Amino acid sequence: MGSPKVKVSIIILSWDTKQLLRNCLKSLKGMAVETIVVDNGSTDGSPTMVAKEFPQVKLIRNKKNLGFGAANNQGMKAAEGDYLLLLNSDTVVKDEAPLKMATFLAKHPEAGAVGCRLLNSDGSLQPSAGPFPDLKVSVVMLFLEHWLKNLTRASFSKITEVDWVMGAALMVRREVIKKAGWMDEGIFMYMDEVEWCYRIKKAGFKVFFYPEAEIIHLFGASSKSGRKAPILNIYRGLIYFYQKHYSHWQLKILKFMLKLKAREALILGWLTNNRYLKETYAEALKIVKN
Repeated sequence: MGSPKVKVSIIILSWDTKQLLRNCLKSLKGMAVETIVVDNGSTDGSPTMVAKEFPQVKLIRNKKNLGFGAANNQGMKAAEGDYLLLLNSDTVVKDEAPLKMATFLAKHPEAGAVGCRLLNSDGSLQPSAGPFPDLKVSVVMLFLEHWLKNLTRASFSKITEVDWVMGAALMVRREVIKKAGWMDEGIFMYMDEVEWCYRIKKAGFKVFFYPEAEIIHLFGASSKSGRKAPILNIYRGLIYFYQKHYSHWQLKILKFMLKLKAREALILGWLTNNRYLKETYAEALKIVKN
């Protein structure tokens, strides 16, 4: 597939992911794109590496970790392209995937955002699209997904309209920002792409999963926070999402479910003397009660 006659900007957010970032940038070499790295206060020499080894890359240095949405907004505001790809530093791009994604958007004006097929390091499919977290979906997320896996996320073999695609590789057309706004900086990490896709669809655009473009995503490799932070940020993100987009009675039911989940996990933690469960869900319970 030939390159689209449009300019593509790729925004890569990095926080202490020097080697992963190097590999990601290497996979983009030779591609006709603008590349912007937003460094969120790394202390591992990542910005120096980018400046030295990839001088063509536009580098934004933050003194501290601003979070996913705020840093990506920085990158998008500095971008010049017609199509903007948010790309995790723990990815390796295959076969000019960003250009394929931009070509898809160029051919489908109804599409405001598109995600590609994400692959694990062994080439297996990584579920990366799903439905919005209404009460029914939230029940499955909180009480069933741990045991039955990937009930609210999927990967598809054909082009599919979806509610949201994972922020590890999410491309939007520039007009989307004018109508739907920037990413919500009130969400530090997790649920931010879901909330953005919600507004993108509300603004009249469609969101698509496009399997003909593929990117390897080393899921979780860019996170230094272990297992606790994702759980807590999902709790915060769900509450924020419901406060912003759903009714008060739906928020009350969500909080009841979040408390129930936390208490179940706490009981299991005490019964099995699992320190991770006890610490994580004690903090989760505080988030719901605040």
